[in-house]
Amino acid sequence: MTPAGSIATTARHNFLTMSWLRGALAVTVKDLRSELRSKETVNASLSFALVILLLFSFAFDPSADTVREISGGLLWLVFAFAGALVLNRSYARELTNDCLDALIASPISGAQMFIGKCAANFALLLAVEAICIPVFGIFYNVRWTQHLGQLALTFLLGTWALTVIGTMFSAMTVNLRLRELMLPILVYPMMIPALMAAIRLTTVLMAGNAITGDDMIWFRVLTGFDIIFTILGIAFVEIVLIG
Repeated sequence: MTPAGSIATTARHNFLTMSWLRGALAVTVKDLRSELRSKETVNASLSFALVILLLFSFAFDPSADTVREISGGLLWLVFAFAGALVLNRSYARELTNDCLDALIASPISGAQMFIGKCAANFALLLAVEAICIPVFGIFYNVRWTQHLGQLALTFLLGTWALTVIGTMFSAMTVNLRLRELMLPILVYPMMIPALMAAIRLTTVLMAGNAITGDDMIWFRVLTGFDIIFTILGIAFVEIVLIG
């Protein structure tokens, strides 16, 4: 291939990539604007998470030993259940006025729609978590800022795992009458490897210890889980939406 042909091929590839990303970004912006107008999903999810954290603070003695043992499990249990409220609305909000059919018929591919919705859900879940973690630190007397970089990475990887799985199954259950019940039933078993990794890492970090040695493998588990299920979601979302 001549240099001119190579440059043209590269430019065409870059143009297609940017066009693909613009389509996904358009879906993300649409979903975030829709949520910011109503705030019903974020308000419900955040209220649920805060109430559960408050109730557990009365149920358990927030001593150093107790917090060291339950911090990771408690936080991710709360985020998993609160996240289901956000993820359930991902495709359900498109049912009004047959908007989902219009999106499927639009030039945007199913993969673009999937990634765009994942990005919007990811941002909403991170917003809920960003409020809940300081509240958790106050209720349970935890100094969670000691290893902030590793903690942030843990929550980013764990939240993306929950987002990818939840968004895919939200597309699968969107036309079911009992989708609010079916979504958690489908999501939580699939999330077990990622939740185990996130819980272990969070428990270690909340206890004031850095992630070293054998615990580093849990970062690899989370990263591998995210990559594998993101690829699977992109590959099969068209089949899920269109059949």
